[in-house]
Amino acid sequence: MTTIGLVAATAAGRRHAAILAAAWPSAHLVEAESSADALRAAWAEHDAVVAFLATGAVVRVLAPLLGDKRTDPPVVVVDETARYAVALLGGHAGANDLAAGVGALLDARPVVTTATDAVGLPGLDTLGWPVEGALAAVSRAMLDGEPVRLLADATWPLPALPANVRIETAPPGPGPGHDGRPPAAGPAGPPDGHRPPEPAPADLPGSHRPSDPGRAGGHRAADPGWRILVTDRVVPLDDRTVVLRPPSLVAGIGSSRGVPAAEVTELLRRALDEAGLSPASLRCLASVDLKADEAGIRAAAGAYRVPLRCWPAAELAAVDVPHPSEVVRAAVGTPSVAEAAALRGGGALLVPKTASAMATVAVARHAPRGRLALVGLGPGAADLRTPRAVAELRRAAVVVGLDQYLDQVRDLLRPGTRVLASGLGAEEERARAAVAEAAAGHAVALVGSGDAGVYAMASPALEEADDRIDVVGVPGVTAGLAASALLGAPLGHDHVYLSLSDLHTPWPVIARRVAAAAEGDLVALLYNPRSRTRDWQLGAALRTFAAHRPPDTPVGVVRNASRPGQRVHLATLATLDPALVDMYSVVVVGSSQTRLVAGRMVTPRGYRWRG
Repeated sequence: MTTIGLVAATAAGRRHAAILAAAWPSAHLVEAESSADALRAAWAEHDAVVAFLATGAVVRVLAPLLGDKRTDPPVVVVDETARYAVALLGGHAGANDLAAGVGALLDARPVVTTATDAVGLPGLDTLGWPVEGALAAVSRAMLDGEPVRLLADATWPLPALPANVRIETAPPGPGPGHDGRPPAAGPAGPPDGHRPPEPAPADLPGSHRPSDPGRAGGHRAADPGWRILVTDRVVPLDDRTVVLRPPSLVAGIGSSRGVPAAEVTELLRRALDEAGLSPASLRCLASVDLKADEAGIRAAAGAYRVPLRCWPAAELAAVDVPHPSEVVRAAVGTPSVAEAAALRGGGALLVPKTASAMATVAVARHAPRGRLALVGLGPGAADLRTPRAVAELRRAAVVVGLDQYLDQVRDLLRPGTRVLASGLGAEEERARAAVAEAAAGHAVALVGSGDAGVYAMASPALEEADDRIDVVGVPGVTAGLAASALLGAPLGHDHVYLSLSDLHTPWPVIARRVAAAAEGDLVALLYNPRSRTRDWQLGAALRTFAAHRPPDTPVGVVRNASRPGQRVHLATLATLDPALVDMYSVVVVGSSQTRLVAGRMVTPRGYRWRG
């Protein structure tokens, strides 16, 4: 968990710091004899710093402590009245996001001066991947609108990039085991039995021998173009190229008991080096579950800063490998540990198993996993849209949704975002389109109103999605919650959501559910209550509720909750006129215990039953 050191010198600063500490368990006020000492301690002892001090004072204290922007903690400075939260240091290391979080809690305005963030471009160092090379120079070229080529080994779920970045995706060049088989020459054995991968074609970001100074990512050094390479291959660097290291490699590890961590680490280093692969692209180390507690393997994972994943022997035994061993099967229950663990879940074997005295290593390249974010935009008002929803919209390269919902968020999308809009009634087509884009390796956001999982796009999308993609659910404020807040507190006790639309559910099924809710004395939120062609279902539902509840049971109708034209109407089961209701409305039918208090619907939480 990221720890945040809070530094304050005045009573007002301490009050603001207390708000953050109450909201964030990992945030703590740092006490010292002086605010300068507290600031130094927060810098040394925490992952991030929020200082309620003057910007100049913070600069003077921290200036002598600055080292490397990749390791220095991010710093946010908040003024005395909490009007501004300034991302002072480490914008792409977390300060920009931290400033936004501080701003949300203190109602302060985040101040972000990072150039890419200011103009809506993604920072190349904000993807969570290691970055090498001319980051600042290439980022400046992107900002200045100069032509930039992005050369990728595969389609990775990158955020939207501006029009001056031309994406050129091609498969990686030939190398040992690229087709899933070991190289023709040399059986499994020690590292000196490996061939280095051959250079990729000239236009691809393949591996090239470091002794070839005239090459950089498959291009001659004289080439004046700016380049972004997305590759797990070792490539020479120059002052016009930045390299992003995607998490594409899985290293399978087998070992004897008590293997030293240094032996595992060195064997893997040699295997990667001889194959021309970057350790920065390691996704994880993998082994059989019998090795989950092997200290040497765990330490090696820690040294490479990747997780260790362990699989049951039976699962590894089902993986087809080029070099099975009956000796290994007899010992651990699977004919392969290193190769099978590397290949578990798919992939192409780049480094067949290679052994030292006590360890065995194999390396496989795994295909990118697309990313599908299911984003609920809330009921309509921008301030009821969650920060996470905004972040996912800006994280996506492709945004899919109903045209009228996309119109609400076009200003949030990054330049270069591909928008796939469609009209009413095309829900399944939208879901299929979003899943197809994610399956192709893209970062996709599928948007809808309210919450994506409540009468919205999550269900049809997840019916189509398979295990090739990562799915992220982003909760949203539902229309029912927005309506409830406007009516008072009608959802204070048990309640049920019901849709009266019989377009996808037969009316007899809906009628049985309405009857069950009425008999159970549940507060009911009625979605899709009435349209021009479905004008009788609401009346039928109200009659069912009236058969089980007093005629003075409160009923609320909220139209366009939080949107222009918002209207709130209170009635009872006996007096509600269904003609006041349309498809932009939510109807809330109270239980027998719901009452009106000062003109508000209230369902008590701990009531005693009457009668």
